[in-house]
Amino acid sequence: MAKTAAGLEDGGQGVIDDVEGSDATAIRLLEMGLVPGTPIKLVKRGPTGDPLQLQLRGFHLSLRVAEADRVRLKAGQ
Repeated sequence: MAKTAAGLEDGGQGVIDDVEGSDATAIRLLEMGLVPGTPIKLVKRGPTGDPLQLQLRGFHLSLRVAEADRVRLKAGQ
């Protein structure tokens, strides 16, 4: 099973491999900068585990776990 951004631990890092799907949500994630080859880091999780605060391209981005689960990371990351 491919590792996803939602599976990162606090402080964990990875490189985006793909965004699953071709629907409006997938397109929106790509438009927000979650494109293949981009390094990302999980800064922290909300009090209940949702949302996630990610750091990429010099900014912080909050995503729901369901959205972050669609962001696949390269193997070995």
